[in-house]
Amino acid sequence: MRLTRQGGAGIKGERKRLGEGELIWAATDKNITTLSDMRKIEVCCSSLDEAREAEAGGAIRVELCAAITCGGVTPSHGTIRSVVEAGLKLDVNVLIRSREGGFCYSPTEVETMCQDIEYCRELGVNGVVIGALTPEGDIDVPACRKMVAAAGDMSVTFHRAFDICRNPVQALEEIIALGCERLLTSGQQGTAAQGAAFIAELVEQAAGRIIVMPGAGINPGNIVEVERVSGATEFHSTSAVDAPDCAYRGQAVSFAANPQREGIIRHSSREVVAQLVSLV
Repeated sequence: MRLTRQGGAGIKGERKRLGEGELIWAATDKNITTLSDMRKIEVCCSSLDEAREAEAGGAIRVELCAAITCGGVTPSHGTIRSVVEAGLKLDVNVLIRSREGGFCYSPTEVETMCQDIEYCRELGVNGVVIGALTPEGDIDVPACRKMVAAAGDMSVTFHRAFDICRNPVQALEEIIALGCERLLTSGQQGTAAQGAAFIAELVEQAAGRIIVMPGAGINPGNIVEVERVSGATEFHSTSAVDAPDCAYRGQAVSFAANPQREGIIRHSSREVVAQLVSLV
């Protein structure tokens, strides 16, 4: 069982800590169950404030990044440090991506990413999220091997570069051989909901050797169906809502990634996270 809702009502209860990161709901509803039975949600976020929202909503992990609108890049060292030193009771993984655009990297870019990985390891980060492709669209095994080596005993997730590789069956085997613990994927489609059937094939191929985690467009309206179709047990989401940007703005200049969304910012929401964790 999981935390459930009946008749559209919200979850009744108080979230409490027992120690060493263990969480429970002190329930007033009879259908409330323990955290171990709840859906595992990783929240993609870009700040300590958002990481706190993820924790409050019941996420097990955050993927920390910057510039989410371009697919994410490595966050600043200051951002990483602030989240790690906050002592949140969830795992902190950091996206390692030196720039926006494609995933074919020069030797200097690979070295930069390895240095960022080493910084994360020294800081005590739980894991890193990596990926690199060759110009032909295959896994860049030598580059990824260097990043995995730099990670040491940290958890390693392979990111959605997988979704544009040309031979996903072969790529999955190579990612497993690299020693990655997890694969983030939309099933080579625009959203995980669209790719759920192929994600199910990846779950079957993986056969427990790696966690296949659906991501891209996961929200409370589709997570139950994605879970049903894919058979996945972990899910990745920004869990975001729109909010007004209170900053002063001029009339002739826009710094929004999408000028049509000028004056709107998105941020992770504990309420959305809680729904993703508990919906059945």
